[in-house]
Amino acid sequence: QVQLVESGGGLVQPGGSLRLSCAASGSGFTLDYYVIGWFRQAPGKEREGVSCISSSDGSTYYADSVKGRFTISRDNAKNTVYLQMNSLKPEDTAVYYCATVNGNCHGRYAYWGQGTQVTVSS
Repeated sequence: QVQLVESGGGLVQPGGSLRLSCAASGSGFTLDYYVIGWFRQAPGKEREGVSCISSSDGSTYYADSVKGRFTISRDNAKNTVYLQMNSLKPEDTAVYYCATVNGNCHGRYAYWGQGTQVTVSS
């Protein structure tokens, strides 16, 4: 069974940083076989794909809204995917989810966790 657990969210001032983690839960489930994406959902707004990392060559994708500020990475030894978020802005406030993605980084989200809240406010 595919289970993902997000962590690392919190309250941060504008310009600050957070690192989100996406860990695999459940026996026999290894993230390195999957394309993993991060998306976010803010109240009253549509879901937005933020970033993605492939399973094959480690290639990455970023939404224009976060390009240059966010970095996605994998640590296969820890079975974890990270999203380093720098220079955070109030408009980054949302619940952030990690998900397995079917096919490639432009595919559909298949499984996701419970999410972690990120609030950027002074």
